[in-house]
Amino acid sequence: MRPLTEEETRALFEKLAKYIGENIQLLVDRPDGSYCFRLHKDRVYYVSERILKVATSIPGDKLVALGTCFGKFTKTQKFRLHVTALDYLAPYAKYKVWVKPGAEQSFLYGNHVLKSGLGRITENTAQYQGVVVYSMADVPLGFGVAAKSTQDCRKVDPMAIVVFHQADVGEYVRHEETLT
Repeated sequence: MRPLTEEETRALFEKLAKYIGENIQLLVDRPDGSYCFRLHKDRVYYVSERILKVATSIPGDKLVALGTCFGKFTKTQKFRLHVTALDYLAPYAKYKVWVKPGAEQSFLYGNHVLKSGLGRITENTAQYQGVVVYSMADVPLGFGVAAKSTQDCRKVDPMAIVVFHQADVGEYVRHEETLT
């Protein structure tokens, strides 16, 4: 377990900025204590500094996980965000998409969001902008990338993809043996 390097930090913050913008500062400086990001076995963990001090007494090869896994670095050093970060991204999300009840199950099975399943979308969402996907009852379901801007969504046909799927809470069930 070690702190992130300059390039790793930049890759992590660029990915987080797609979803929460400048609210990254609110993740690190929280009122309930100070939090940081640590790398362990190519996975980035979001952990309280208080817990981090306690964990230093555990040898690195015996440590399985620490805090909340935000994602992992691929072999090409690209950062991939995991669904476990959803609870921390959702409150600070700049752009949101709400899906109709009939499209929730399709999204939770790992499919993209179609125009026919789109309930609402945040105004001024740009194309390829990171969005958090909610149910109509404001329950965060996952996140993805907007395939169309808000303006384009109004005039596109009902079977067109409006949000590319990236992660959803259904992954907890689909990949329960490999999710750490």
